[in-house]
Amino acid sequence: MSTAKGPLKGRAARLGRLMPSGPSTAARTPFVLLVVVLLGGGLISLLLLNSALNQGSFELNELKNRTTELTDEEQALQRDVDAYAAPDALERRARELGMVPGGSPAFLGPDGKVLGRPSAAPFPKPSPTPTASATASPGPPTGTGTPAGAPATAGTGPTGTAGGPTASVPPATAPTTSGR
Repeated sequence: MSTAKGPLKGRAARLGRLMPSGPSTAARTPFVLLVVVLLGGGLISLLLLNSALNQGSFELNELKNRTTELTDEEQALQRDVDAYAAPDALERRARELGMVPGGSPAFLGPDGKVLGRPSAAPFPKPSPTPTASATASPGPPTGTGTPAGAPATAGTGPTGTAGGPTASVPPATAPTTSGR
């Protein structure tokens, strides 16, 4: 055994006490492994959590874009509905269908009394544009139709005989309002 003199002897003695010996090293190994496993598991769980958050972020971005597209489409459709519901557009479409403005309305009071003077709607004027069949035959016009109150008979001509030309005129009705 070598003997150390002076300060070296004290330092070696202190190092001997601080350095682990064989049996105490074996006791620390499971603790170190537990700490390494916990740190590794924590890192892996953070990685998985970060991936899930990124995936959710992408889905949220796609849903926001889809919402924007659908909102734009809804606004375009609402503009179309508003354009069709405009009074001038309704009047034009009603005239295209052969409708005419109604006459003066009459109202019934709660006691059954008639208020106002009703009047019939005017009969629709014939279309100013000639049809192909009217220009081909010089005979009487085929689009005379029946008056608004008279029933139309299918398969009868202007003289009431079967097999002649027919014209179907829709009954004159006043356009209704939607309450807007």
